[in-house]
Amino acid sequence: MSRALFIGLMSGTSLDGADSVIVELDGKHCQVVRQQFTPYPADLRQQLLTLHHPTTNELEVTAVTSNRLSHLYADNINQLLHQAGLHPSHITAIGCHGQTIRHRPELGFTLQIFNPALLVELTGIAVISDFRSRDLAAGGHGAPLVPAFHHAAFADSTIHRVVLNIGGIANLTDLPPDSPVTGFDTGPGNMLMDAWIEHHQGKPYDADGTWAASGTVIPALLEQLLEEPFFAQAAPKSTGRDTFNMAWLQKKLHRKYQPADVQRTLLELTAASIATAVTQNCINVDELYVCGGGAYNSVLLERLRQLLLPVTIRLSDELGLAINSVEAAAFAWLARQALHGLPGNLPAVTGARGPRILGAVYAA
Repeated sequence: MSRALFIGLMSGTSLDGADSVIVELDGKHCQVVRQQFTPYPADLRQQLLTLHHPTTNELEVTAVTSNRLSHLYADNINQLLHQAGLHPSHITAIGCHGQTIRHRPELGFTLQIFNPALLVELTGIAVISDFRSRDLAAGGHGAPLVPAFHHAAFADSTIHRVVLNIGGIANLTDLPPDSPVTGFDTGPGNMLMDAWIEHHQGKPYDADGTWAASGTVIPALLEQLLEEPFFAQAAPKSTGRDTFNMAWLQKKLHRKYQPADVQRTLLELTAASIATAVTQNCINVDELYVCGGGAYNSVLLERLRQLLLPVTIRLSDELGLAINSVEAAAFAWLARQALHGLPGNLPAVTGARGPRILGAVYAA
């Protein structure tokens, strides 16, 4: 198949901003041409956090926020094109995930917001969006969707690999040679750590895990956190802010703990839940590749190395995709799948009744 340029745009559960990439795709290969990150203004981030729960006049607020997101996405994409020296006519389509504000697969819905029609008008490029709904309609969770791309981009015929994305939520993809691909959300990635440090220090994240490293794990608290039923559920499974949030954490804090110790315990929760998921579900894994914002947290990575010995843990950069470009590239790939009439989900991962073509097309 001939190669074509696509843009992928992803804004995840960390709510830090929008990542976009221009990628050259031909169905088998994925070459990143350029990437761009646009942070969310503080007031937009707060509005998105508010929309995760019922609020006054939320239909109007959601619509207005969707339009604002679309303008931010368009600015991101137009800067990306300018930096790459490309014209909108060079791009086949944009695959845009939108911003998740509710994820309730047990109720049969998930909601990602932005205005795809407006994004077409602002960029002059076709947009493929709403990737999760069809999988949900087919009985799946609509998530995680990136394992299909991980399989296309990272699978090896002889090496048993696992790809671990640590965003707000962590998810893994198991890629054993000559065996079915599996994958699922493991639980919190950066989400709780980010919320806790923002609450106590006003910082958006714990840079390199420095604050967590100054504290000590609280065993009793860790045990309570790990009692959350989600961790014991069998895959397919997915989760988000609807389950793991500050209110959930505050209910577990029956004593007054030192804030740094809580932060260290939250890091241990992320590491322990990931390690358990890998150990129980990815038998005889050779290599684990990490991507997403959590890959910048060296304290977390070192803890994972300790818990998963002798598994080799590396960054996705070594497979040709930078840690901050993998998810955006996945939605470019999903856009290509949609335009070619090819499935974008993996039923063994999402729980859907079968493969489905994902995404709605807004032509330019």
